[in-house]
Amino acid sequence: MFCVSHTLSMTYTVYDVHRCGGESIGTMGETTETGLPRAVAIAWGVHDVPQRGPSRGLTHERIVAAAIEIADAHGLGAVTMQAVAKSLDFTTMSLYRYVSSKDELLRLMQDAAVTMPEKVELPDDWRDALRVWADLVRDAYRAHPWALELPRGQTAVLMPRTIRTADLGLAAMAGLDLSDGEKVGAILLISQHVAAMVELERSLAAEGGVVATPEGVEMLRRAITPDRFPHIAGVMAAGGYIVDAPAHPDDPEGVDAEYAFGLDLLIAGLESLERRGRE
Repeated sequence: MFCVSHTLSMTYTVYDVHRCGGESIGTMGETTETGLPRAVAIAWGVHDVPQRGPSRGLTHERIVAAAIEIADAHGLGAVTMQAVAKSLDFTTMSLYRYVSSKDELLRLMQDAAVTMPEKVELPDDWRDALRVWADLVRDAYRAHPWALELPRGQTAVLMPRTIRTADLGLAAMAGLDLSDGEKVGAILLISQHVAAMVELERSLAAEGGVVATPEGVEMLRRAITPDRFPHIAGVMAAGGYIVDAPAHPDDPEGVDAEYAFGLDLLIAGLESLERRGRE
């Protein structure tokens, strides 16, 4: 019996059960006789498709595309089997001949949402290549941010587009002298950083800007004194914690700098790890 590599799954095991639209979503779902989750078999195109019946006009691809269209327009909570069936002009029971549950549908949507371009030109320098790869992952999550609400567990890492994304990440690190396990770990860390930044960006956009008057800023600075907060009070007094200037129009929520800074830190860590390995 083969198990998913612990290196691949260790970051995601905390997502064993996730809630979406009031429903609990388990990690593995229904499995096939091979032991693989049914969603994985469907995504790889190795699961039998119904050949007879009134729903022959349906395909897994059509169902997933319709569900993604609903999620993009109205959010993940609006995705129900009934809503997807209605958008395709089929009965709900027809959908169940292709997907066994909403859980399975959500997993297929997650895989379809995070898609890399067909052709990607990566720079020769692994540092620049990793930044390009991270930006591609970020673009995918930005296009379908609801995908971040779904569990990223052991099923997710077996899906074809996740494999494609990981393969491209390893290609970006071809010039980096680290072990495969260390490179897979780097992929997990960088992808988690990207996801966190997109989630923060989304949260800030939903919350809206907090515009404090100069008097309000000064009131906070008086409250945050060196006696109470000895380490951050100086940063506050110097204006490094509350930014008075408006955000750049191309980055209305102001997270691009933090996103780039986080990548720089992770890449610097990989450089340090590589140097240590050569000593």
